[in-house]
Amino acid sequence: MSRPRFHLAFPVRDLAEARAFYGGLLGCPEGRSLADWVDFDLHGHQIVAHLAPDEVSARTNLVDGEAVPVRHFGLILAPDDWRALAARLKAAGAVFLIQPQTRFAGQPGEQDTMFLTDPSGNALEFKAFSDDAQVFAT
Repeated sequence: MSRPRFHLAFPVRDLAEARAFYGGLLGCPEGRSLADWVDFDLHGHQIVAHLAPDEVSARTNLVDGEAVPVRHFGLILAPDDWRALAARLKAAGAVFLIQPQTRFAGQPGEQDTMFLTDPSGNALEFKAFSDDAQVFAT
């Protein structure tokens, strides 16, 4: 099944930091850019870091006992890809907001999840479901 790609624009405080994080640490190829923005390919999705240092927010809500950043984005990966990314991030010394773990264990929507921030404080979540049918489980 073909799925549409999403596009997300988000604020960053420094484009060099964004390039190091998204391009270097996460391995996202860089696309077009100008002096105040840069495109990245996040697993086939277009994300755009815009220079806007005053726009970052850190509000959280409680989800399954964890303080989850309200504003965040990320990917749902295959379980093996999620484990590989978690290992790469740990090896690189990434600081996690929420350590790699299983959320909603034994319940509908059980998932492996982890949260970290980019250098500007934008929160990213990477998750995996052992059963893809559980993504929208109620």
